[in-house]
Amino acid sequence: MVTGGQSKGIKMEDLKMALKRAFATTYAFLVKAENFHWNVTGPDFLQYHELFGKIYDEVDDELDDFAERVRAMRCYVPASFSQLSEHSAIADTLEVLPKNEMLRTLYVDNGKVHVELLAAYALAEQYAEHGLSAFLSERIDEHRKHGWMLYSSMQP
Repeated sequence: MVTGGQSKGIKMEDLKMALKRAFATTYAFLVKAENFHWNVTGPDFLQYHELFGKIYDEVDDELDDFAERVRAMRCYVPASFSQLSEHSAIADTLEVLPKNEMLRTLYVDNGKVHVELLAAYALAEQYAEHGLSAFLSERIDEHRKHGWMLYSSMQP
């Protein structure tokens, strides 16, 4: 027989896994944005170099706080390459893409970050982890902004 406390502990594992997944997906997004920032080419190089740089700077600024919030849940942060790969919803990009494909890829991957953050947010709210859900809400808003900038940059 499972008591209420044990049941809540089991359910909190869902939140911890969602946080790991959201963190790893965010980290993969950061790495990809940085990759594109470094490797974009073309006559409008500076425009895209700055866009990708702005995105990865913003995500990087919040990543340490995100990791600390994961740790505050008594959960280890996925930080090795294999752990990040295991938990991330974002696939690695092994080749240098043309800038239009970089935009599209980062836009799609930003949507994956958004989905993972929303899932973690819903669980944080469910378990009355309101400080965590407030942080996740801010991350969701920032990724909505990244999505808007990437989408707008893809338009003719």
